Amino acid sequence: MAETWDEAQLITDGFERVIVELEWYDGPRVGLADIDGKPHYFDGYGQYLGDEADEYRVWPASPAAVELEREQWAIYVRWNECQGAGAAYLGQGGINARYDELDALLAQYRQAPDDARRLVGELRYTGAGHQVEGTGFWFRWCPSR
Repeated sequence: MAETWDEAQLITDGFERVIVELEWYDGPRVGLADIDGKPHYFDGYGQYLGDEADEYRVWPASPAAVELEREQWAIYVRWNECQGAGAAYLGQGGINARYDELDALLAQYRQAPDDARRLVGELRYTGAGHQVEGTGFWFRWCPSR
């Protein structure tokens, strides 16, 4: 992704922030993002990765799940910052007990229900990288064809 985008313009254009990234391949494939201003899980794993937009299964995230996801994301962001600085802090799977505990608690929420909606997500990146308040990725969601 060579081009970066301005957050204010993305908001004006109807894009919403990816809050948590759980799986990544040429962009976020699984995670938590705002859809119509409310947190939803999204899962595009196994979909064709096009240049502009891909189809995702999406479903609402409960406030309890969002709180736990944000806690786990903060652990990951701290780990990522330390790794980037060459420090030895390791705060993710198999190394941080709370991270692992959160993984177990969140497993039930991360499974797409049978009635998950299908939306097409058009992706943009601000260049902001991973931050506690979210990622640098933004989606504009449209109904699937």
